[in-house]
Amino acid sequence: MSGLKELVESTQQLAQAMKITLKAAIEPPLTVESPVEPIAVYPRFRGRHELRRYENGMERCIGCALCEAACPTGAIHVEAAENTEEERHSPGERYAKVYEVNLLRCILCRDCVRACPTEAIILGRNYALANYHRQDFILTKEDLLNPPEPNVIIRVKE
Repeated sequence: MSGLKELVESTQQLAQAMKITLKAAIEPPLTVESPVEPIAVYPRFRGRHELRRYENGMERCIGCALCEAACPTGAIHVEAAENTEEERHSPGERYAKVYEVNLLRCILCRDCVRACPTEAIILGRNYALANYHRQDFILTKEDLLNPPEPNVIIRVKE
């Protein structure tokens, strides 16, 4: 009789295991096929740096270097130059001739964003920060003014 009892118990355990396996097989996967599918990020997500422009196309950055002074890791380098009537980059007297962000040093703390008086620099939603070469981690002014479009959607509050 004990052999029959063991057979029934093992069959029940096998049925329970198969139930869990089939349930997991039916559920949709939790992974996202990046970069094909967009990734859901939270509204306060901080990604790659971006330099913004005014609606008329002029740069917001006036070359004051307050972001460079506020950066706790020294990841930002700014060199200012004077605007001329023939060559005007920003509405102020100066503009950032050189603007570089070293992503290897940046800790994404947003101190540069808080320090900027013209709201020129922001941390965008681009999360793809991997590169193969160290020199590719230094974002130049052109990289910052023309950021790639991130493949993200904003996650709604749950």
